[in-house]
Amino acid sequence: METISAASARRIVLAAQGFAEQRPTSIPTRRHLAKVLSRVRLLQLDSVNVAVRAHYMPLFSRLGAYPASLLDEAAWSHSARRPRMLVEYWAHVASLIPIEDWPLLRARMRRHAVAERGDPALLADVLTVVKQEGPLGAGAIEDRLGGSAPRAKGGWWNRSAVKWSCEHLFAAGELSTATRRGFERLYDLTERVVPPNVLDVVVPDDEANRRLTANAATAFGVATEPDLRDYYRLPPADSRRAVAELVESGVLEPVAVEGWRLPAYRHTAARTPRRVAARALLCPFDPLIWRRERTEALFDFFYRIEIYVPEPKRVYGYYVFPFLLDEALVARVDLKADRAAGVLRVPGAFAEPGVDLGRVVTELAEELATMAEWLGLSGVEVGTRGDLAKALRIACR
Repeated sequence: METISAASARRIVLAAQGFAEQRPTSIPTRRHLAKVLSRVRLLQLDSVNVAVRAHYMPLFSRLGAYPASLLDEAAWSHSARRPRMLVEYWAHVASLIPIEDWPLLRARMRRHAVAERGDPALLADVLTVVKQEGPLGAGAIEDRLGGSAPRAKGGWWNRSAVKWSCEHLFAAGELSTATRRGFERLYDLTERVVPPNVLDVVVPDDEANRRLTANAATAFGVATEPDLRDYYRLPPADSRRAVAELVESGVLEPVAVEGWRLPAYRHTAARTPRRVAARALLCPFDPLIWRRERTEALFDFFYRIEIYVPEPKRVYGYYVFPFLLDEALVARVDLKADRAAGVLRVPGAFAEPGVDLGRVVTELAEELATMAEWLGLSGVEVGTRGDLAKALRIACR
């Protein structure tokens, strides 16, 4: 078994994620979007909108300032000239996936279909309303049913019976997200969202698991089995079997990575650049860093999102973005898009030990300015928290 250095592993991973290439010099197009998606395979959805919603940011991290309408159109509209490229489903978590990958998750849909079915009559009523009038949000469906469906009580996390039914039918593959209004799902019958040439594809479960695992290996370049399993949240037994079969077929090759506790697997198509000159702000749900144990093993960077930590106990801030420079995570910044004031706020900025502070400040200030302009904000305002704050505040003036 080949042993590779930790530095080589980082370069393999960064190249697999698209950070070894220069950003486009022109306005990114669907061709650029397709290239990123061919690597990362999915974009995680998340409702937090403190800086920017999670699904938009990984594209900015790799492409720079791109029109957000590019992703909106690819995910939530369809025409003969510009067909839908993405569809929503539970992949890593709630995610946008390439539409051709939808059949690979049918086993998951079947499991959801038989779990906690709820009220069969209500499920049938929801489907009837959507069939007749969709796309509709859960509230509008409830209105069409005359408000007779019971509402759950007890807290913000509880949903009405109609919303629960919509989500159950979505998980079972019977409903899909036709479009979104703000961040609200508008449900439609899956057969009206997923085209017939995809909807009618039947993939045996073992083959689907192999293809999902190969997708994860493409996205990661080199990874442990738990890393690969986590990408699509496969059951452990299914993941281990798929990895073994991909090794046997020559898609994956076992390797040892210096400093890694577990055996690793490298995609045989993965490349190892001699160096990577990257610069990117990474949202907490970027696939490069979303598995925190992997982030620590790859970059020696301990990272936890602190949204749910009481403010006095937060170490770095509410919504913190690691900053990638070349082949290392060199800093972290707490970010907030203050749309009322028209500025990108940086309440805190913190350097990692041993970095070149001058270069980090210069590169970070430029990336923050690019992000602010992309978000339609007039500038960057840096607060006082963190050892980078003073120098970054000066650089951002």
